[in-house]
Amino acid sequence: MKVFIIVGAINAFLAVALGAFGAHGLKDRLDAHYLEIWKTGVTYQMFHATGILIIGILLGKAGASSLFSWSGWLMLAGIILFSGSLYLLSLTKVGVLGAITPIGGVCFLAAWILMIVGAVKNF
Repeated sequence: MKVFIIVGAINAFLAVALGAFGAHGLKDRLDAHYLEIWKTGVTYQMFHATGILIIGILLGKAGASSLFSWSGWLMLAGIILFSGSLYLLSLTKVGVLGAITPIGGVCFLAAWILMIVGAVKNF
């Protein structure tokens, strides 16, 4: 429980910091297309940081649940793969990095499914 609350809060903090960096530090360095890609990474990082926080709360209520634990780790993996690849793509403009993004998206989808199944089984 505690680890997911900490990981979620760290990722929420990073999403705010990276969003501010994109809005202020990158606005004159990236064209609009790559700035939008950066913003997508920030948005999905914040959504899933919140999801990880929810996982921490659910684990506090449901006790040890492998479904919720896997959901939290998959959300973290999704943030790294999805948002991380978008940040790198924005900064480097190396298009092949975009091929990593859907893997992170699949992690996000699997995480939400596991959260649903965990809620059905535990509540």
